[in-house]
Amino acid sequence: MFGDMMGMMGKLKETQAKVEATKERLNSIYIDESSSDGLLKITITGNRTIKTVEISEELLQDKEQLEDYLILTLNKAIEKAGNVHETEVAAVAKEGMPNIPGMDMFK
Repeated sequence: MFGDMMGMMGKLKETQAKVEATKERLNSIYIDESSSDGLLKITITGNRTIKTVEISEELLQDKEQLEDYLILTLNKAIEKAGNVHETEVAAVAKEGMPNIPGMDMFK
C-alpha cells in the first residue's frame, strides 16, 4: 500500500516538473494575430505575453478606431494563446497522472 502511495507521489512530483517545463517552453511559442484588414498585427507567446504590436500609419490617425482594433485583436490573440497553453499543460498533466480509481479528471 505504502509502496503504491510513494510511487504515486513520485509520479506526481515528476508530472509537476514536466508541467513547469512545459510552461517555460510556452514562452518560446509565438502566436500571430492580425486584424481582418491587416492594419494591426499582434504577436503573443503561449504564456499570453505580448511580444510585438505593429500598427499601420492609417490607424494612428484615428484614436478611437485604434482602440477598437487593439481590443478586438488582442482578445483574439489572448484567446488563441490561452487555448494553446491549456492544451499543452493539460496533455502533460494527463500523461503524468497516476491511475486512481474514480479520479477521471481529464476525460
